[in-house]
Amino acid sequence: MRHFLRHLGMIGLVLLLSACGDEIELHGKLSENDANDVIAELSSKHIEATKRSNKEGVSVLLSASDINRAVRVLEAAGLPRRTRTNLGEIFKKEGVISTPLEERARYIYALSQELEATLSQIDGVIVARVHVVLPERVAPGEPVQPASAAVFIKHAASLDPDTVLPRIRRMVSSSIPGMAGALDNTEKLSVVFVDAQAYQEQQVLVSFGPFLVPEQQLGSLKAWSVALAVGIFVLLAGLALWLRPALRHTLLGFLGKRSAPPAPGTDVVPAGERAT
Repeated sequence: MRHFLRHLGMIGLVLLLSACGDEIELHGKLSENDANDVIAELSSKHIEATKRSNKEGVSVLLSASDINRAVRVLEAAGLPRRTRTNLGEIFKKEGVISTPLEERARYIYALSQELEATLSQIDGVIVARVHVVLPERVAPGEPVQPASAAVFIKHAASLDPDTVLPRIRRMVSSSIPGMAGALDNTEKLSVVFVDAQAYQEQQVLVSFGPFLVPEQQLGSLKAWSVALAVGIFVLLAGLALWLRPALRHTLLGFLGKRSAPPAPGTDVVPAGERAT
């Protein structure tokens, strides 16, 4: 009996773990800092997430029932941040000779990436994009087209555009060749600010048997239901096995008393008559 109960308990444990182990990967190949930022943002919205390290980076895992909320939360926060390439990575030697046009395109791209990475460090900036046009002579004898840049900033409500605008214009104009005098020239340097739409918790009710429960609680309720069912099954099975010998003995004793013949010298009184 002990072996049977042990196996029964192991089966219940396996069923319980399988009910609770419905984690899926939300993001993979992240750096340690990006994974920590994602988990911190999800935790602030009461979404439990874990991280797992592998050869390709760090993965963020969470319950399948929280995937919809997690995606909306991270989208509003601009996480995980887009991976950017620096100048050293773009122009590292690979044994291939590039044409002047390719070198120019790579330089413009690297310059934009560097500026975007710097602007993203400003508190309240969610997304930063920079488009750069460097001075170029279209044809011999033609005037050189002036350098220009356009900056797009998607920011949180905590950022005041009027406060950071002069600093952004000064930094961008001093970082791009040929734009030293474009600090106050809106035609050469334009900066656009867009408010990010904050995440708003919307409670969605789903059916759980005859009840309506919040969607984020559905996964835990299913897990607890399975655990409760397994626990009741194990309890009843163990109780039945424990009571079986005693129950059999009691029933046999009761049936034996009913079927035993009367003792010698004892009158049997039919039902409905009173003994005299």
